[in-house]
Amino acid sequence: MRIRFSAILPALGLLLFALVTYRSMRVNAQGPDGPHKYYWWSSLRLDTDPHNQGPRPTNPCQDQQQNCADWKPAHLDIAPGGLEKSLVYTALPAFLAGSGLVIALSKLGVNEVLTFMVCMPILLFLWFYFAGWFLDRLIYRLMLPKNTAPLKLT
Repeated sequence: MRIRFSAILPALGLLLFALVTYRSMRVNAQGPDGPHKYYWWSSLRLDTDPHNQGPRPTNPCQDQQQNCADWKPAHLDIAPGGLEKSLVYTALPAFLAGSGLVIALSKLGVNEVLTFMVCMPILLFLWFYFAGWFLDRLIYRLMLPKNTAPLKLT
């Protein structure tokens, strides 16, 4: 019985994506100050409101006269782990295509998180399906006896 990499690799790719997304959830937990403007997927910062059209948060320091400090870190230093690195390295073309799509749609005002979460599973599935199909075809050609002509696969 032959192993079908074109069926196994997309499932593994989507499972890795789901695991990395699940691990990113604790970084993005909603705090007491309400929802955040940025969503962190591993170490990628995704903007939920690219054109800043949402409601503006009120400044808690308006009414206080002295010793008021209201700031939030502009950038979190998040180091990607081995799971995140392995997913990005094995599916680099899918991530490059996805980042181009996210950037293009964010210029139109579309939520980057929504674009990323919709397009990346599709792109990852397509990339891993293509890689699995290529592996299946390569293994099929290597397993053929040397004295016979290869059959045409459709």
